Amino acid sequence: MPETLEGEWSRVTRNAVHLEMRDSYIRDDPGFIAWQQGRTAEAAARYQPWADLMKKATARGVVVRRARIVSEPLSDYCRFEYDVTGPVNLAGGEEVRWLPRRRASDIALPGNDFWVFDGTHGKFNHFTGDGSSAGPESFEDPRVVKLCVDAFEAVWERATPHEEYRPA
Repeated sequence: MPETLEGEWSRVTRNAVHLEMRDSYIRDDPGFIAWQQGRTAEAAARYQPWADLMKKATARGVVVRRARIVSEPLSDYCRFEYDVTGPVNLAGGEEVRWLPRRRASDIALPGNDFWVFDGTHGKFNHFTGDGSSAGPESFEDPRVVKLCVDAFEAVWERATPHEEYRPA
């Protein structure tokens, strides 16, 4: 039986890093649809369970950092993410940075979005061409962990904090 998200996060003790590299994700996501209809507060409210989970993790001292590599001008989906980052990700205690894709050309990156937990293991997030989830893939190979951590840190160093980033 697959572990719950809450169960998985309860085992993270020090840090988690997440790199997002797509310009579009699940297009039929109810939060995205609400945002497209001008209901940003409702869109953000749909992610309250995530914000609550992050609040629990950060209250335990877990540092959660998320970086997004984006094309500019932002796609509608990335603009949606930008608009809900404050009330969802930052409110949950995450640190979020944005890096325009043009500034990432010389960074070696894995082929998929990923999470790395406590610097020891992680998950790749696979997506179909239209942005639908194709399921996660767990990894523990130290070489893969290092590839992901090094890529994340290179992006993080170059990226702009959410509070300072202004979408093109």
